[in-house]
Amino acid sequence: MVEAFVAITTAPGAEDKVFEELCNMPEVKEVYMIYGPHDLIAYIEAPNTDHVRQVVLRIRQIEGVKTTTTMTVSRKKIKR
Repeated sequence: MVEAFVAITTAPGAEDKVFEELCNMPEVKEVYMIYGPHDLIAYIEAPNTDHVRQVVLRIRQIEGVKTTTTMTVSRKKIKR
């Protein structure tokens, strides 16, 4: 399983629409609306890096998405 975070910058006013579109994508497990240089962050799980690439390409096609930055997870620890 490959995990990645995608930071997304949207056109002004498109945040809610893009957020909802991301929520409907099965590979997108979490979506965060944030303040800062980006508007949204999506957490993706996919079987391989090629599938991550395909998901990112679909995200880029959502109306209102201006830019994306993809960060693939190399290691993680979940603290509860």
